[in-house]
Amino acid sequence: MRILLVASAFNSLTQRVHTELRDRGHHVGVELALGDEPLRAGVARFRPDLILAPMLTRAIPEDIWTDHTVLIVHPGPKGDRGPSSLDWAISTGARTWGVTVLQAVAEMDAGPIWASVPFPVTPVGKSALYRNEVADAALTAVLLAVQRFESGEFQPEPLDYSRPDVRGELRPYHAQPHRRIDWAADSTATVLRKLRAADSQPGVLDELFGREFFLHGGHNEDQLRGKPGTVVATRDGAICRATVDGAVWLPQLRARREQGRPPTFKQPATDALGPLLPAVPEVPVSPAEAATRDTWSEIRYREQDSVGYLEFGFAGGAMSTGQCRRLLYAYEQARTRPIGVLVLGPERDFFSNGIHLNVIEGAADPGEESWRNINAMDDLVEAILTTTDKLVIAALPGNAAAGGIMLTLAADEVWCRESAVVNPHYKLMGLYGSEYWTYTLPRRVGAAMAETLTQQALPVGARAARALGLVDQVIPGSPAAFWAWVRTEAGALADSPELATRLVEKKRRLAADEAVKPLAAYRAAELARMRENFAPGSPYHQLRQNFVHKVCATATPAHLLG
Repeated sequence: MRILLVASAFNSLTQRVHTELRDRGHHVGVELALGDEPLRAGVARFRPDLILAPMLTRAIPEDIWTDHTVLIVHPGPKGDRGPSSLDWAISTGARTWGVTVLQAVAEMDAGPIWASVPFPVTPVGKSALYRNEVADAALTAVLLAVQRFESGEFQPEPLDYSRPDVRGELRPYHAQPHRRIDWAADSTATVLRKLRAADSQPGVLDELFGREFFLHGGHNEDQLRGKPGTVVATRDGAICRATVDGAVWLPQLRARREQGRPPTFKQPATDALGPLLPAVPEVPVSPAEAATRDTWSEIRYREQDSVGYLEFGFAGGAMSTGQCRRLLYAYEQARTRPIGVLVLGPERDFFSNGIHLNVIEGAADPGEESWRNINAMDDLVEAILTTTDKLVIAALPGNAAAGGIMLTLAADEVWCRESAVVNPHYKLMGLYGSEYWTYTLPRRVGAAMAETLTQQALPVGARAARALGLVDQVIPGSPAAFWAWVRTEAGALADSPELATRLVEKKRRLAADEAVKPLAAYRAAELARMRENFAPGSPYHQLRQNFVHKVCATATPAHLLG
């Protein structure tokens, strides 16, 4: 079928639906909902059999949904209505929730139901829940709805609150008064629910040192204590704030925009506070210690069955200069351990999306900070590429893009959860790219396909990535099931009699490749192009600013039109 995806942004769920439908043989286009007239023109141009809206923040014009079947993906169970479904689910402590695919009608979220799939509400932030449990349920519901539509025989179920399985309700917008934290009264559990319900957007509005900030993200702290509401420590850019019965870590803040001032954006908490932050202790935690505690740390390290697991999780998948250097240090420490296999990857979300555009935007000289950041990424990739005494596995429970997916290609094998989507390109940010991609990508997919992937700038689903050679294993199931499989397979590799032979071959191949063209030559050539990209006046700077400040494009990019 010809299926047109209409979305407010080409976000992770829209990309996943796009790749899954395309892989199933449908002709799929994408039209960004940037206004009624452009949307009408896009629909007329594509001539869809079906319109799907995986992520939409505005109403579809009546003439479109009367002339076409338009199916809306709503992140709530049957009967749930309103714009803040997940916020309410998390803040009220719901244990199960659902995704419903319903037909667009005049009344928002009240149309006939084509499919509804439940999911467990894991105690994580809204964005992590959205990209995992919500996305998994949404894809199941979308595929079922598409199958039902294609059959021509299914009759959607009218919304009827008298039915026993319709338990949702119309809920209001989850405004800041609902999110307000009372530091003198709210328990740590309550504070964490409020923070998690707003971790990506819109954040929790609060006051710190006489100024208003939106708090983004929240993690428990198991040892530090203090007067409720006070900042008691910092760690790697985050601040630790005491509650009535514990403390929480706040990794990111966004200053409230003042009238007449430029827009603000999320930054590491200590960067956002700047000189407002009083002298509080920096309380580090080692990756090995963090793995045994209930505290916030971006990097953890543990060992099991002669396998080392270097776990990392950076907000939004972005890796700043400092984060790259800390991860490199942890990697170098892991390299000294008596293990045969080293697994790299986060617990459940983004593997990496490359350099940290928000940190770069907040720097005094964004061009120079971009340069420092890309060199720090390259240092990390080089360390992985030159590790010849261990088999290195990149484990992707979630998405990876740009320099982040190139980072995975430095490993010997790439294991990927079936739900992950990868974007092996830099083009949309006006960058040539580095991370040794001109060496690692062609050796996996061939020179012609490397050119195609980096130039057409389309997302690639996990199964398609395996067929191309970008990844080696694709595993279905939840993040927990994925990691259970990874631990079993990594342990088997560590005990395998073939491991020693593989390491000898790995060392031989690297030496042979370096004899043809040294790794340093790939890096130098890439960085020469990146220096040009980072120069004043290059398109990258405006594209970066648009990304950081969430400035929408004025038209759907040509490569998405289908």
